[in-house]
Amino acid sequence: MSLFENLFGNATPHKDTKNTLHWIPLTSENQLEEIKNSSKNNSIVIFKHSTSCGISNMVIKRFEKLFTEEHQSLKVYYLDLLRYRSVSNEIAKVFDVVHESPQILVIRNEISVFNASHYDILEINLSRFL
Repeated sequence: MSLFENLFGNATPHKDTKNTLHWIPLTSENQLEEIKNSSKNNSIVIFKHSTSCGISNMVIKRFEKLFTEEHQSLKVYYLDLLRYRSVSNEIAKVFDVVHESPQILVIRNEISVFNASHYDILEINLSRFL
């Protein structure tokens, strides 16, 4: 890993073989309809991440550590805010949340049932959304 990546983070989430979190890239506004439909049966998590933000880089690394085998059934979407800001804007509109970064949303039955930003993300009890 380069010095730049060590200081500012990488553009993609960590690739840790011990980690049970499998990120689904969120790159299109069209995926929001898929997320809404999937949320009728299961909770869906969206993690909005700014790759240029030190807080966001620290929070995403700690968030990944919250995942255990128990949480493997959760679908977790990763949104790179710098590349896909229009998708973030559409998330705010579709799920009626104020844009923040970093931010996590839990979607269930087509609505946001939980959202948090910054360090509050790390207080999430993922098990309650299984």
